[in-house]
Amino acid sequence: MATPRFSHQVVLLKNGTVLVIGGSHGILDSKVTEIYNPLTETWSITGSINIERDSAAASVLADGRVLITGGWNGTAPIKNSELYDPLPGTRTMICITGGYNETSAISSSELYNPLTKIWTTTGSINIARCRHTASVLTNGKVLVAGGWDGHSPLNSAELYDPLTGTWTMTGSMRDARSAHILCLLTNGKVLVAGGWTGESVLASAELYDPLTETWAVTGSMNYGRNAHTGSLLTNGQVLVTGGATGTSTSDSAELYDPLTGTWTTTASMNFPRWFHTAIVLANGRVLVTGGANDTIILSTSELY
Repeated sequence: MATPRFSHQVVLLKNGTVLVIGGSHGILDSKVTEIYNPLTETWSITGSINIERDSAAASVLADGRVLITGGWNGTAPIKNSELYDPLPGTRTMICITGGYNETSAISSSELYNPLTKIWTTTGSINIARCRHTASVLTNGKVLVAGGWDGHSPLNSAELYDPLTGTWTMTGSMRDARSAHILCLLTNGKVLVAGGWTGESVLASAELYDPLTETWAVTGSMNYGRNAHTGSLLTNGQVLVTGGATGTSTSDSAELYDPLTGTWTTTASMNFPRWFHTAIVLANGRVLVTGGANDTIILSTSELY
């Protein structure tokens, strides 16, 4: 990447390219966004977001836009949201929610419009949060779960309706957690795994059922970890990579099988990293970008 960063967000666009959003480079949060082209394996700069933020959440909506919500602004959580639309002539909009902006957790959300390459604000989440997770459900709504409000981890969850631009509360998780992973499974349920409680690293995992809006316990990971990644593979399994185990940054990876509810280890990454991103490309490979380890902030990428 052009910019070393951690606590950033990444989404796969409809044209097969990858959008990397915001994050931190160690001193200040960033507005910079970059596009990765899997065909050329190169990076390019694109339109910036309106608000510097790290630890936000980003989701591709059914109409193709990207919703960016909340995050951390350096001192407090953020409430606002933005939308990103990456491709002229399309309706691929991106939603970013929450995050951190150098002073606080954020409750705002933004949408990106690819026709204009401009970000616009949309409805704010009910609880300002950063280091949360988000996923688009099969019904087109966006589930946001957990995170940190600037004082403690959260077990609350919310749903965003892109038709109304509003947020409503849904069932809470059993464990309060931040810096965890959230992944939509092929059966329509949502997997949450790992995270930080404020005192310890979690190995536990839960499943969210959109039909009942409730959570249920599933098998725990082999290792407790936070600030890791979770990616749904083409075979329906979930790949989890890296994160911190509580004492050091990890290069380990493991696979979750939804059919058995169990985890198995797989090949490790080339570099230990946490607060990185991972995304499944159109060819089925997984792109891991950035993050940090025990000594440096990374600009490197690798493929699984």
